[in-house]
Amino acid sequence: MPDQPLAIPTPSRTHPQAAAVDEPAVVTWAEGGHSRTARWRSANGRPAPARVEVVTDSLTADEANRLASQGTAMLWQGDFHNARQILNALDRRVGAGKKKAAPTPADEFYRHRQSRSHRARILGLLLIPLDPGPVVPLRRAPDIRQAAEEAYGDIGEPSVVSLHELVGAIGAHEWRKNGVYVEALQGRIHPHYGTFFPTRSEYVDLVAAAPLPSDRLAFDVGTGTGVLAAVLARRGVRRVVATDNEPRAIACAGENFRNLGVQDRAEAVLTDMFPPGRAPLIVCNPPWIPATPHSSLDNAVYDPGSRMLFRFLNELAEHLEPGGEGWLVLSDLAEHLGLRSRDDLLGAIEAAGLKVLERSGTKPTHPKASDRNDPLFGARSAEVTSLWRLVPR
Repeated sequence: MPDQPLAIPTPSRTHPQAAAVDEPAVVTWAEGGHSRTARWRSANGRPAPARVEVVTDSLTADEANRLASQGTAMLWQGDFHNARQILNALDRRVGAGKKKAAPTPADEFYRHRQSRSHRARILGLLLIPLDPGPVVPLRRAPDIRQAAEEAYGDIGEPSVVSLHELVGAIGAHEWRKNGVYVEALQGRIHPHYGTFFPTRSEYVDLVAAAPLPSDRLAFDVGTGTGVLAAVLARRGVRRVVATDNEPRAIACAGENFRNLGVQDRAEAVLTDMFPPGRAPLIVCNPPWIPATPHSSLDNAVYDPGSRMLFRFLNELAEHLEPGGEGWLVLSDLAEHLGLRSRDDLLGAIEAAGLKVLERSGTKPTHPKASDRNDPLFGARSAEVTSLWRLVPR
């Protein structure tokens, strides 16, 4: 499974997803005998909490855990560092205790996801104010202006955010500032907030090593940070069209192309799946796990019903030039978890009128693959990431 974006990697991968059109959500609470409201902001798509109590430095970790367990959000009005300590104490209390082994890998996976979802819900109930600037109007609050702007955009009115999410945004800002070194590029990719960041190198190395069917034109479907498009451009492909349906991803990919000096070869286009026309090479690295996202940032990892995967396969032939190839970059982790079988994948390839020209695979080297304490260790240790070279039958 790809590493998750911070605060959460959207990558942003291309998903057929409707845009939200609802009115901005608000948070309401009582203070000094009066009802107050502020704009609710969540870059991760979390709903506004229904019950909110004002809390201060006198709040204990046990009281915070009790309120959160009851579904009550806590609007912090004390010292910022004390709020961080309460958040850390809540984190230690969530999911404490031993758990029995699940009967199947799929059961273990779903239980693991439920645990992570529960943790995110509990930790997300500690709230802090965010004023225009944006600034956190609390004692000893750090300068979060750039991190908050990258996550939430312009803050033009008093707002309320989850401290847990804001901490993630601060971490994401550091990743964006420092970048991720990619060996295949001999350079750094700078992920924007909400885009998948390539801390795992094996899938990038596969694209860097596969024989090119042409150096004239390539499409990169669901580009995210643009890392695979940049690799193709660095390999000498004269024009690479990278697509995504997330504006954040397009902005991120375009910035990375400029930083890497490949902007004359690679362009990022906001569109759903394939760009117009045909190409001799089309690359796609869809989310690897066929499961439902619990938040907007989960879209980088989870593909409900393998919709993006199957759509790529079903529409690939009509977008390939004669003699062209489609490169599907996919982990078999879902197979080891019992969420999708190899026969399902091969059947989808055949039903789309495609055949496998060649498959190259590699074992991941990320720490979780060797961590026996990881609840999904059995599946992770057996995982293979493959590049499937596909052509029309």
